[in-house]
Amino acid sequence: MSGTTTKPMTATTDSIAAAQASAKAVPALGPERPVAWPTRAVRTLPNGMQVVLAELRTFPKISAQLFFRSGNAIVAHRAPGLAELTATVVRTGTASRSSRRIEEDLRRMGADLGSHAGADSSAISISGLAEFSEGLFDLLGDLARNASFPTEEFERERGRKIEGLRIERATPGFLASERFRRVLFGEHPYAIVSPTEEQVAAIEHPQLEEFYHHNYSPANALLIVVGDFSADAMFAQIEKVFGSWTAPQPRPIISPAPPHNVGRKVHLVHLPGSVQTQVLLGNMAITRRDPDWFRLVLANSIYGGAFHSRLVINIREQKGYTYSPRSGLQSLRQHGYFSVHAAVRNEVAAATLSEIFYEMDRMRSLPVTHEELESARSYLTGVFSLGVATQDGLLGQLSTIYLDHLPEDHLETYRQKVHALTADDILLAARRHFDSANAQIVLVGDRAQIADQAALFGEVTEYDARGNRQI
Repeated sequence: MSGTTTKPMTATTDSIAAAQASAKAVPALGPERPVAWPTRAVRTLPNGMQVVLAELRTFPKISAQLFFRSGNAIVAHRAPGLAELTATVVRTGTASRSSRRIEEDLRRMGADLGSHAGADSSAISISGLAEFSEGLFDLLGDLARNASFPTEEFERERGRKIEGLRIERATPGFLASERFRRVLFGEHPYAIVSPTEEQVAAIEHPQLEEFYHHNYSPANALLIVVGDFSADAMFAQIEKVFGSWTAPQPRPIISPAPPHNVGRKVHLVHLPGSVQTQVLLGNMAITRRDPDWFRLVLANSIYGGAFHSRLVINIREQKGYTYSPRSGLQSLRQHGYFSVHAAVRNEVAAATLSEIFYEMDRMRSLPVTHEELESARSYLTGVFSLGVATQDGLLGQLSTIYLDHLPEDHLETYRQKVHALTADDILLAARRHFDSANAQIVLVGDRAQIADQAALFGEVTEYDARGNRQI
């Protein structure tokens, strides 16, 4: 029986090249989808409480957050940590509800409750099914007006905070942030990011009630509600719970100006035996209300604020110094700042700083490319669109608008403003706000491993992990 031999098929050089090119081709981005913005109603109760309602009926749920425009900064110099501890304990009991009763009410309504305090505000948040909205607001109003601060809950939460601080004190990222804020802000309350263990231990129970009664007041409050409801019906429920609430507005606090740092300086926090160096550097910048804000956000995205940024490509992908270098902008109520951070091997601390400053100065010297500009625009507008697609995301964006007093159309015009930016806008923002020449540098690591490297970048001041200056 005769057979036939079949020759194996071989691809030509041209066909292989074509296949490879096709595999590498990235499909063009489609046009941005329009955002259907939820109906928004803004009202103010006679007692001064501001209410923002946004109807988002994608799910039968509501999310509410009650903000008070007082946070850690207003007590930073006399009782650091008091606002945070007050916010933690405020949810544990009222005049008519024990901690156990609150937990039972939450389970019955399938609800979540939280509370926190930042530098400029304190907040109580609650969320649950829309059918239980009356019960949710009844509980929220009870906590805002009648918190009892049970002694045993206070003692427990104070102990937890002290234990947490002991852990943080051994964490390079925490130590770097603590020193960086003190260097940037000096005697301003923003300099204090966290209390010491001793300061928390010194807080007494009556101080929580004092802070609560002076700052948790309707004239100091902003209530934002997002979810499945009719604005008129929801406002009627809110007015029923909060309308009769009266309390004086807290007096404003006048804070000293931050120092004007001139020239690069290095602040080395000695952490014996550390095999890595935590790098954190930056300078004072601007708040969201500044006309340059959008320019600077886009410049930061290209420099180090996104995973495809110049900083990541340079010191992560090309040099292999660190896994995740990042830069960021922080806008507080009174001031803002720009920062860059990375955790690197001790032996490349100086090399990392050199590349950080090289990329910063490159942003200040030359326009970004068209491809970088388009990529950053798409990234920012894409992240923004995803961020406002959920109740919590939309609530967070609305809180930024009303706590920072931004224009009412901030959300609606965000993408338009980003797309209108040019390479010249980016160059202008980088030259104004990436202050390479006067950057303050914080290094946390073993002195023996990094002291000589630190001295290459400016005058060095050393501290221990407790924040004490070393002579």
